[in-house]
Amino acid sequence: MSTHRPDVLILVPAADEPRFAQSWPPLFERLAAPLRALGLTVASRAWTDPVSAGEQGIVLPLLSWGYHHREPEWYRRLDALETAGMRTANPPGLLRWNTAKTYLSELAAKGAPVVPTITLDRVTPEAVAEARERFQVDQVVAKPQVSGGSHQTVKLGRDPDLTHAPTGPALIQPFLPAVGEEGELSLFFFDGAFSHAVTKVAVPGDFRVQPQYGGKVSEIAPEPEALHAARMVLDALDQPLTYARIDLIRGLDHTPQLMELEIIEPDLFLQHAHDHGAAFAAAVKAAL
Repeated sequence: MSTHRPDVLILVPAADEPRFAQSWPPLFERLAAPLRALGLTVASRAWTDPVSAGEQGIVLPLLSWGYHHREPEWYRRLDALETAGMRTANPPGLLRWNTAKTYLSELAAKGAPVVPTITLDRVTPEAVAEARERFQVDQVVAKPQVSGGSHQTVKLGRDPDLTHAPTGPALIQPFLPAVGEEGELSLFFFDGAFSHAVTKVAVPGDFRVQPQYGGKVSEIAPEPEALHAARMVLDALDQPLTYARIDLIRGLDHTPQLMELEIIEPDLFLQHAHDHGAAFAAAVKAAL
C-alpha cells in the first residue's frame, strides 16, 4: 500500500493469480485518477488479504477479479468485512446477494424486466431440452450461478455437448440473437444517477461480448425504453448503490431485458464517460 491510511482502498486480484498481474494496474489507475482529482488518497490490496477497521475510509471491490474461482473464500471475506463494520461502496450484504446470479429470479419476481431464466443444480441434456421447449427456441445459453468473464458459459442446442458446460449450479436462458446484432447495452449509475452507456457486440460466430473475446465496445446514448428498463431494475432492488452497471439486451419480445446487474467488480468504462469519471468519484466521496 502506498499510503498509511488511504481514503479509498480498491480490492484487486489475489497475489497468487498471475494471469491478472499485468492487467489490473492500468485499470486501477483509471479508477484512481478521478478519485485523486477530488483530493482522495487511493491504495490497493488483494481481496484475499485481511482488511481491518480504521485502516481506510471506504473499500471498493472493483478489481477483485477471480473471486468466482474461490467462492468459499470470497464469502468469508464478505463476512469479515460485514462483521468488522467496514464501510464498503456497496454493502457487503448486497455484494453477497449479487455474487450468485439467482438474484435475477428475485428481481423478476419484483417486476424487473429480466431475460427468462431457469435455475438448476446441474446442466443435463434433459434440462436443456426442457428449457428449449419452455422458451420456444432452438438454442439456449448455460452459465454457472457464480461466474465472471463468461467462464463456463456455453451455447447449447439439440443433442448438446456438455463438455464445457457448468459442472455445478447453473442458469439456463434463451440464446438471444441481439448479442451479435445491436449487442448488449451497459448503463452506468452512480448514486442512482445515470452517467453513461456503452454497447458491447460479439464478433461474428461468437456470443460472448467481453473485450477479451473480441467484443467491440462503443459509447452510445441509450433510448428512453432502455433507461426506463434500467430504472425498473433499480426500483426492484430498492436499495442505494454507490455504483451499478446494468447490462440489458433486447429479448425475444424485442424489449430491453436485464442480463446482469453488476455491483461488485464491473468494468465501469470511465473512458467513455463524458465527465471522465467525475460522477463516480463524487459518489464514492459521498459514501465516505
